[in-house]
Amino acid sequence: MPRSVNHVASKNRRKKILKLAKGYFGARKNVWTVAKNTVEKGLVYAYVHRKLKKRAFRTLWIARINAAVRPFGLSYSKFMGALNKSEIDLNRKVLADLALNNPDAFKAIVDAVK
Repeated sequence: MPRSVNHVASKNRRKKILKLAKGYFGARKNVWTVAKNTVEKGLVYAYVHRKLKKRAFRTLWIARINAAVRPFGLSYSKFMGALNKSEIDLNRKVLADLALNNPDAFKAIVDAVK
C-alpha cells in the first residue's frame, strides 16, 4: 500500500507562511526554512511592539500634559494629584489632546483644579 501524504494541507501551510514573507529580501521571501524563521520572528516582534506602543503613547501624553501645565505653575504630578482630588475623570489621552488642540478648555480644567 502506498504511503499517504496530505500534500494539500502541507502546501497550504507553506503557502500561508510564504505569503506573509512577501516583500522580504533574498532567500527570506522564497526559501521555506528561512522564510518560516523570519516570519515567526516578525510575528513575535509585532506582538511585543503592540504592547510597547501603549507604553510609548502614555509617555507622550504625560510629556504633553506636563509641558501644558508648567506655564500655570504646576508640575505634572501635582496637577494629576489635584485632578484626582477634584474628581475630574479625564484620562491622559484626552487631557493631552485638549492641551494640544484646545488650550482654552485645558486652561478651564487647570483653573477648576486650582
